[in-house]
Amino acid sequence: MDYDDSDTEGRRGIPAADPLPPDDWHGHGRTARAEAAYATHGPELARFFRRRAASQDVGDLVQELFRRFVSGRFSAPLPADETRPYLFDSARNLLAERARRDDRRRTAAHVEYDDRETADRCPHERLEMRDELRRIESAISKLKPRTRDIFLMHRFEGLSYEEIGAEMGMTAKGVEKQMAKAFIAIRRARSGRR
Repeated sequence: MDYDDSDTEGRRGIPAADPLPPDDWHGHGRTARAEAAYATHGPELARFFRRRAASQDVGDLVQELFRRFVSGRFSAPLPADETRPYLFDSARNLLAERARRDDRRRTAAHVEYDDRETADRCPHERLEMRDELRRIESAISKLKPRTRDIFLMHRFEGLSYEEIGAEMGMTAKGVEKQMAKAFIAIRRARSGRR
């Protein structure tokens, strides 16, 4: 190929014999290829992710996939018939990476059931503790609905008697009386009395 300026006819310094794209052609470059791939395969990939991931994560997954596609290591553009398989393989890999990462997080956050208190006890004591816990749960479930709600609001939601009273439309003293009823029922359940 000869790059002599005498053959160019004034078109960007390229010989007249070399084919040039039209002046209005913008379908070149990595970004344009990614945009074309997104327009063609984006909705299909969103459906793919929607079947395999939580709906709130679909947009992030599609965005991450195309971010990787644009910043990919391939220097030459993919042929059109290879773009779809490449994107779907990448989508599967992205889901697998995410699953492995989530598994590592769950493993790191896992807390053993047998903490020092129960691990040091003999199996008989642990069975007794479980039986006592079942009796307490049963006693709580048998409380009147209002008393049970007050007890749960105080013990598990951490609300004060005043806050519970404001929410339930009663005085703090009334909440205190309901809590006393709950404690009596739990004390009876712990001792094995009905």
